[in-house]
Formats: sequence, C-alpha cells, structure tokens
Amino acid sequence: MGDQLAALTTIFTEVYYWITVVFMFLIHVGFCMYEVGASRRKNMMHTLMKNTMVIPLVTVTFFYFGWYIYFGWHNGIPGIIGADPAPYGLTDINWAAPWSPFMGATLNSEGDGYWSHINGVFWAAFLLFSWTAASIVSGAVIERIRSGAFWILAVVIGSFTWIIDAAWGWHPDGWMVAQLGYHDAYASGVIHAIAGGFALGVLVHLGPRIGKFRADGTARNIVPQNPWLVTIGLFLIYTGFWGFYVACNIPILDVGEMAGMSESFFSTTNIYLTPTTTSAITFNFLMSLSGGLMAGYLVSRGDAFWTYSAGLAGVIGASAGNDLYHPIQAMFIGAAIVVVIYKMHFWVERKFKIDDAVGAVAVHGYAGFLGVFVAGFMLWGYPASMYLGSTITPWGQFIGACIMFGLLGFLPAWIVAGILKKMNLLRIPPEVELAGLDLAEYHGRYLDEAQVVEAEQKEARERGLI
Repeated sequence: MGDQLAALTTIFTEVYYWITVVFMFLIHVGFCMYEVGASRRKNMMHTLMKNTMVIPLVTVTFFYFGWYIYFGWHNGIPGIIGADPAPYGLTDINWAAPWSPFMGATLNSEGDGYWSHINGVFWAAFLLFSWTAASIVSGAVIERIRSGAFWILAVVIGSFTWIIDAAWGWHPDGWMVAQLGYHDAYASGVIHAIAGGFALGVLVHLGPRIGKFRADGTARNIVPQNPWLVTIGLFLIYTGFWGFYVACNIPILDVGEMAGMSESFFSTTNIYLTPTTTSAITFNFLMSLSGGLMAGYLVSRGDAFWTYSAGLAGVIGASAGNDLYHPIQAMFIGAAIVVVIYKMHFWVERKFKIDDAVGAVAVHGYAGFLGVFVAGFMLWGYPASMYLGSTITPWGQFIGACIMFGLLGFLPAWIVAGILKKMNLLRIPPEVELAGLDLAEYHGRYLDEAQVVEAEQKEARERGLI
C-alpha cells in the first residue's frame, strides 16, 4: 500500500475488527455460563460441552462455505427469489472461497492490499455472529437434546441459514435491501429473529422436559440451579454485545468518494455503508438496554432471570433502527417490546406446551421480529441504503421479518429436527434424562461430591483426625 492515507485507513480497520472479535468472544463465554447456571446439576457438563463444541464445528464449516455464501448469494436463489438490478445467481468472489490466497497469510497488493489485511478479521467478526446464532438455540433446548443432533443443527444455522439472511438483508447489495427496503442495522432480524425462529422449530419436535407440565397442562417453573452464573453470564453477554454492535459498523470510509462527491467525506458507516456514528449507537444501546431492564423488572415483578433477559430483549428490539432512532425512541421501543414478548412467552408455553428453557424464542425471536417490524413504522420513508434508492416501509420490514423468523429460521429447523426425530437421533432416552446427562455421558465424574465428602470423613475418622 503506497498511499499513506489508504494504508492508515486499512490498518486501522484491521485492528478495529480484531478488537470487536475479542469483545464478541465474551458473548460465548456468557452463553456458556448462562446455560450452565440454568441447567440442573445433573446436566451441567453436558450443557457446557454441547455449547463449547459449537466453536470448532461452526468455525471450520464457516471457513469452508459460510463466508462465500455472504458475498456470493446476495442476489438470491436463482429462478426463485432475487433482486434487480443485480442478476440472479451466484457472484464470483475471489477473496471468500476457501482456496483463495486471501483466506490465509498473504500481502497481495490487489485492491491496494485492502483484503489481504481485512479479510481474516472481517471473517472472524461474522464467525462470532455465527457462534451467537447457534448459542441462542443451545439455551432453548438444554437438558434433553442429543449432542450430535444439536451440533448438526448448529452447523445448519451457524454456517448456512443465518449467513443466507445476512447476504440477503445485510449485504450492501442484498436483494432484500434493494427490493424490500429492508433495514436492520444491528441484527434484530438477521441474527436474533432467525435464531429464535430456528429454536422454535427445534422445540416443536423436541418436546418438553420430563416434569415440566402438570396433569392439568399448567407449567412448572424449573428454576436455574445457579442464579449467580446466570447473572454473570448475562452481564458478559451485555459486554460482548458492545463488540457485536461496533462490528456491525465500518469504522472509517470515504463516503464522499463512494457517492461521487468532489471532496472526501470520511465517516463511520453502518453495515449498508450509510454514514452513522459510534456516538449514536452508544446512546441507543444504553437507552434500549435501560428500557428493557425497567420494563422487565416491572412486568416480571422483580424476577431476576427475566429482568436480566429483558435488558437483552430491549436492545434486540431496538437494534434494527438503532443507527437512526433518537435515544428516547430506543428506550420506549425496547421497553414496549419487552412487555409484549414476556406475555407471548407464557402464552405460547401454555397454549402449545413449548418448553423453552431460557426464554430464547421470546428474548431473541419475538423481540427480533417485532424490532424489525416496528422499525418499518418508526423509520418509514428513510432510505434503507444511500446507494440503492430503496426506502424503509412497514410492509417491507414485515416481509423481511417473516423471511428471517419463518423462512430461514423456523422452517429449516423444523425440517432438519423432524428428520432427526424420525431417525430417533434428536432426543435422549427418558431413562438418561431422569438420571442426568452427566451421569450417562461422563460416568458420574462430576456427580461424586457427596460420596467424596463421605469418604473423606470416614478416612479422617479412621486416622483419628476428627
């Protein structure tokens, strides 16, 4: 890179995305702690390892084909769904194919060296989104799903279906952005609605945990075995969410040059390359978090689990438009959506006997769907992207939300989970569920505390120590 300004911009962007990856790693740490805290003691290690193995499985598959899908499939599915003016079909992207020299150590000067520096850290930022999508599903299905079945489902959403919706609704040239005016700056739909819909599709086939429902159909509350782990886990997810937000931006771009202006105009941009500021998203992140926390505390009557979860739902509900909302709008949108999703969770639970162990379908799926739809009203008439000429509308956002939650979320999960169920590979046997997955899979290695204490006391008495 011979031009000093271009070199500085490129290297700054490289470091910026590397830092976001470090922050977003805390989301996965938080999910592991959160789910272990929500699991009963007999299932803790199974829950932990089930979610831990998302990391290598989704990473490898995302390297082989997930990254190419984002850049290659933004025009839609040939002959079925797609966009004008972009042609139907796949796009040939030389930096995203797994055999590309840009998918490794290179200082190729093509494009002024930009992609040789940026590709790996940009890939990693999207990869952490993939882990998040799979982990959202992981929490909903704890204590009764087979590990292998979950890992198959994790690869389906983490390296395939969510990155399709990112190609369609997040790529600057995505067909949903061009044709529907779809706008989802911080992934209310692109991550959260699809993951919540996917979790619901699995839960329909998986069924409730033994003992969840009484004979009259009412649900029992299976409380977290360690509320402190749940609390710390959710706060780590909040912390990692900062990295999530800034990773949805491009830190510095000459918007003036891209828009054909005679003078340079450098700015932070959102995922659609439209100017925004980190200051704006800081206001809106904190205000929507606060709105969600307050509403969650009130509607749950101070239940800690739902208060913390509602803070997350508040951010998710406002995320679609948090690049453009006023902070007070973000706060009220986050609060209002929390009230709705809290009621929906318990209504669906009673009506359809859906056992969502951590409320993931509500916190992520319903909040994400509503967040996308609400943005259609609040931002009606705003440009979805400053380069495609499309505008945000309620109907465009509603169709987009249905695609995210239903077409790319619920439907593929329902199909894959149904196949696994038919093959008797989805759910653990009831005997194993009653005994505990840790006893079955780890031979009781993590369930021996009482026996160890008894043995210590016996040996101490024999040796005259007590």
